[in-house]
Amino acid sequence: MTLMAATEAPEVSELIQALRDYVDARNAALIDARRELGVNELDARALLFIADNPGVRPSQLRDYLGITSAGITTLVDRLISRETVARESDEKDRRVVHLTALVDLENEPWSALYRFDTAFQRAADDYPVEQIAEFSDLLGKLTAGTTSRLP
Repeated sequence: MTLMAATEAPEVSELIQALRDYVDARNAALIDARRELGVNELDARALLFIADNPGVRPSQLRDYLGITSAGITTLVDRLISRETVARESDEKDRRVVHLTALVDLENEPWSALYRFDTAFQRAADDYPVEQIAEFSDLLGKLTAGTTSRLP
C-alpha cells in the first residue's frame, strides 16, 4: 500500500516529501562538513550535543547516542585527543565528570557543522514569524503524535 492510498490526502504526501527533502539536504551538508573536518558521524553528533549541552555528563551523552559505556569512553577519549572536548571533574563530587566543547562552532572550520542550519535560519527569516511559529507548532505535534504510535 502506498502512502497516498493510506492517507488519501495529497497534502500529507507533499509534507512528507518536503520533510524527506529537508532531511536529505541537511544530511548531505553534514556529510560534507564531516569530510571537511575529518570526523566521523558519531564524533560529529557527540560534539554537537556537547556544544549544545555544556557540562553534560558522559552517561547523558551515552543515552543520547545510544551506545555502550565502553563506546562512550572510547569516543570521549578520541575527542579529547583531537582537542575538541575537555573532560572536567565536578568540584563537589570528584566521581562526576562533565564534558565541554573546546572548539568554537560559530567560527571556521567547525562552523561547517552548523552551515546548513545557519542557511536555513536565514531562509526562514524571509517568512512571517507567525507562519514559522504555526509550522513549528504543527510539526512538533505531528512528530509527537507519530512517535506515540510507533511500536
